[in-house]
Amino acid sequence: MTAPYLLNVWYMAAWQEEVDGKAWLARKLLGQNWLIFEQEDGTYAMVQDRCPHRFAPLSMGKRVGDTIACGYHGLRFDGKGQCVHNPFSDMIPPAAKLATYPVVARHGILWFWPGEAEAADPATIPDFTILDDPRPMVRQSMRMQAHYELLTDNLMDLSHVEFVHENTFNSGGVFWLGQHHAFQDEQGAIWSNWAVEDVPPPPFVPQLKGRNCNRWTKMRWNAPATMMLEVGCAPHDAPQDTSAFPTMRNPHIVTPESENSSWYFYNCEPGEESIAFARKVFEDEDQPMLEAVQQAMDGQDFWDMRPVVLNIDGGAIRARRHLEKMKKAEAAPLS
Repeated sequence: MTAPYLLNVWYMAAWQEEVDGKAWLARKLLGQNWLIFEQEDGTYAMVQDRCPHRFAPLSMGKRVGDTIACGYHGLRFDGKGQCVHNPFSDMIPPAAKLATYPVVARHGILWFWPGEAEAADPATIPDFTILDDPRPMVRQSMRMQAHYELLTDNLMDLSHVEFVHENTFNSGGVFWLGQHHAFQDEQGAIWSNWAVEDVPPPPFVPQLKGRNCNRWTKMRWNAPATMMLEVGCAPHDAPQDTSAFPTMRNPHIVTPESENSSWYFYNCEPGEESIAFARKVFEDEDQPMLEAVQQAMDGQDFWDMRPVVLNIDGGAIRARRHLEKMKKAEAAPLS
């Protein structure tokens, strides 16, 4: 049986704004509790939220400059996990250390690397330059009591919109008229794309009312569960690059909290209506379904349950198999 998590890869820990200006952010990731904080030089640290003395959560302590002081007996730890102050002695016990992960800020996201620290190359962080757009966006995070690969399945198979989101997206069955194409590109990303031609425009493009259009959705997946969605629409008789409304590109990034729970990160347009709509889609529609699936699986392995595979599952199945291949390669002993 392979390890529950791929290690030598970048995961999203938080939106940068969840940490900046605060003492720290306490968050459970990959089955362990962590403190993430901005240091005085503008870099970021990620240290285990557990004092090695009596195992008290450091999040019950306080921030002292670039250190965290334990609220139980006052030991202080820096961003490298080293104990730098013992209030009872000048001696620092050699074992007074915290586990740490490398953290990099990019595109407003804090990324962490749980594998071999010397292999943490920021150049391999997935491309999210879309988030550098100066337009204001609201960045959100939420917990789901579901395995992170179930969230990947959901996002890599957008045909579920016709059923789970029937009352919100109101797609009108266009996915049943579309063509699905799943493939892996030269950089290793897996794509799950839908294209629908010569159909009525969606409700959110009123300027095309009365004209048929071509619609597309493209979902890019990078291991372990880092996705970007593109949604576009153009007049049927016009090139795709003449989209009738600004092509929407949004992050959909999942990080395991534990083996059966996940953090889900997304963004949306500002404004009460937009935020409420996004929450309805994710919290009232996706979340109950995915958590019900998790409960129905009752701890069983996905493949051991012999899932039925449909022609719409190409993207999700490719992602699952590729992730499993990466885990096995990482676990293989060096020859």
